[in-house]
Amino acid sequence: MALTLFYITSAVAVFATVMMITRLNAVHGLLYLILSLLAVGVLFFLLGAYFAAVLEVIIYAGAIMVLFVFVIMMLNQGQKTLEQERAWLQPGIWIGPSLLALILFVEMLVIVVSGGSAETGYAVSAKQVGVALYGPYLLAVELASMLLLAGLVGAYHLGKPMIKMTRAGGKS
Repeated sequence: MALTLFYITSAVAVFATVMMITRLNAVHGLLYLILSLLAVGVLFFLLGAYFAAVLEVIIYAGAIMVLFVFVIMMLNQGQKTLEQERAWLQPGIWIGPSLLALILFVEMLVIVVSGGSAETGYAVSAKQVGVALYGPYLLAVELASMLLLAGLVGAYHLGKPMIKMTRAGGKS
């Protein structure tokens, strides 16, 4: 049973990731990215890494997605954005993400009712995660934080209005 749930969740994660990559609209891609990250959290839970599952949901599907929403809000400004938002409210757009979220919700209900995670794996404590992150993986953690900072700075500069300059170098 646990192996079946693992394969279903893996399929949801892969499908949501492919849908996220192929979407032309940033908000649609963001919805599929959230579902992909939630599916990875369920996979961690099924493998017995409860702390990693909670971190996946809180940090990635929560905090970083809020950051992406703010970046999208910064980049999309004006009347054209209002027209796009009205088009996004059509019910057909929400069918795909809703079905994937429903599959993950049903899987979590099955896991809770059956009494826990998969039979394989073992529980990973918060101390073990902390020792790993600040031990052998410290460089990878710092590189990931620098990459996120660079993305944030780039998003700020993309969303900043252009300043027109005159030939003398002054502002007009």
